[in-house]
Amino acid sequence: MTASAPPPPGLWRDGDFRRLWTGHSASQLGAQACQVILPLIAVVALNAGTQQIGVLRAVQQAPILLLSLFVGAWVDRRRARTVMVLADVGRTVALAVIPVAYLLGMLDVPLLLLVAFLVGSLTVYFGVAYQTSLVRLVERGRLAYGNSALEASRSAAQIAGPALGGALVSLLTAPIAITASAFLFALSVLSIRRIRRPERLPGPAVRQARVWRQIQEGLRLVAGDGSLRAVAVSSALFQFSFAAVMTVYLLFLPRTLHLPGAAVGLVLAAMGPGALVGSLLSARLPSRYGHGVVLVTAAALADSVLLCVPALHGSSAVTIAALMAVDFLFGVFSQLVDVTVVTVRQAITPIPIQGRVVATINFVGMGLTPLGSLLGGYLAGTLGLRTSLLLTTAAQMLSPLFMALSPLARLGRDLPRTTSDADA
Repeated sequence: MTASAPPPPGLWRDGDFRRLWTGHSASQLGAQACQVILPLIAVVALNAGTQQIGVLRAVQQAPILLLSLFVGAWVDRRRARTVMVLADVGRTVALAVIPVAYLLGMLDVPLLLLVAFLVGSLTVYFGVAYQTSLVRLVERGRLAYGNSALEASRSAAQIAGPALGGALVSLLTAPIAITASAFLFALSVLSIRRIRRPERLPGPAVRQARVWRQIQEGLRLVAGDGSLRAVAVSSALFQFSFAAVMTVYLLFLPRTLHLPGAAVGLVLAAMGPGALVGSLLSARLPSRYGHGVVLVTAAALADSVLLCVPALHGSSAVTIAALMAVDFLFGVFSQLVDVTVVTVRQAITPIPIQGRVVATINFVGMGLTPLGSLLGGYLAGTLGLRTSLLLTTAAQMLSPLFMALSPLARLGRDLPRTTSDADA
């Protein structure tokens, strides 16, 4: 990774990259707002219980386990930008169902679960496609800069998304507030459709190969490369426990600390500025101290700061400030890990197989998140929110521990290339 923080001027002068960045930013903002609003619809508008919240989050995350491997192979055979457009069209329509059903008096938990599953499924398609699209749009030497720009916009979305979601829930009620996410997904469609440059598609051999064979190629590459395998396993350990944490956390804030919707949005939004700082640091620290040192240290610090949350009480300004400080620090360190991991993966993965490797790592790394969400809901209902939050945040430390014992810890300033693009 290079030492310069911002993308080179030539990349920003590229109109097609700007359109990708704009569409991606709008989509990320819509997704971040949606993550806050959907659970609040269940909690506030439908008075859902702790286990129902766990089921809701699990249903939204289940497509990662069910679809990731297929989607990875499928995207590698098609135009990634077309997949992104269709995914956001689908998310726009699915979310528009919620306010209509609410106004007609037909909104209930089963309908919310159906919408959550549809949105989660389309999010899998968009997530694989946008990472594949970047590799097809910019040169390999600019990937670090492109990733930094896209992750910085994701950080900005983390600032504005939860705050926007929480504020709109307070002003418009949660079922109506979800229209903001639908609008942002529609804006993403308009921007990405305007990209003019043809995609660099893989050759006929890749497009005509059997889907299962392509899935196996992605699995073999991840399983056979020590660094990619470590990324997948450490991600699985983190995502499983983090899914449990967030299920409890979204209940802990309004029900134990008695924070209103706007305060919940403000607290969650604090991750955004931290993530923005983490994105900027990711362009400097790995090239100075080594990718392995940065990954292990940042992961340990990110997971450690959340251990402070269960000790907080009340809804005073001091409590809100403490929560915002914790979320800010978590945003810094977790984003530093995320960007560094993406750069490691992209650097050692051939372009024709990028989608399958993304999908394989998502499948292994995030496939257990539905179970984590269910576990969070179960623990919250049986042990109480405070005890459950302490246990689930402590479990997150397994991820940096595994990183420290894996080949990731030995990655230096320069990343290895395990295969050439031609090999795929």
